[in-house]
Amino acid sequence: MRVTEASFLTSSPNPKDCPAPNKPEYAFIGRSNVGKSSLLNMLCDRKKLAKISGTPGKTRLINHFLINNSWYMVDLPGYGYAKLSKTEREKFKKMIDSYLKERPNLANLFILVDSRHDPIQSDLDFMQNIGTLGIPFSIVFTKTDKLKPGQLENNLSKYKEHLSEEWEELPPLFLTSATSRLGREEVLAYIEKINQSLR
Repeated sequence: MRVTEASFLTSSPNPKDCPAPNKPEYAFIGRSNVGKSSLLNMLCDRKKLAKISGTPGKTRLINHFLINNSWYMVDLPGYGYAKLSKTEREKFKKMIDSYLKERPNLANLFILVDSRHDPIQSDLDFMQNIGTLGIPFSIVFTKTDKLKPGQLENNLSKYKEHLSEEWEELPPLFLTSATSRLGREEVLAYIEKINQSLR
């Protein structure tokens, strides 16, 4: 898939304020500082489409981008950011949960995971919850350029081992790097495949 058009559409504090669900929607979520904005910019081949911040937990709203005038890319707030107050964390959790449960046009959720770390319980718990809700999801490993091939393979094996304890069939896995642009074609091809199946 070629991304010929990509534009910011709107930010919504509440799922009911999101754009009309008249196009397939692909949402991206992950722990704070996982490299979400960098990945979104890389996928769309735009440097400043999604705002990149050095401060974790900066995304506070549901951000919609219109791609090729035919589907939505959605930047969701990160989870697991310890510096937020308990009240704020609960507020974000409620907002994300209601978005995931209520968006009828959500075609796939991409869960971003920092490839440099061993499996993190909050990531595994989040995936388990998404699976229970029956929401189709994929796992995107970010920052793979920061690891030596042996380290990357080791970390991936650990994740697959943990996931296999809960799932008979693993969700699609993508290896990405916003720096080297690894995984760009694969993620976009996957989105295009789903779009075609929905037409």
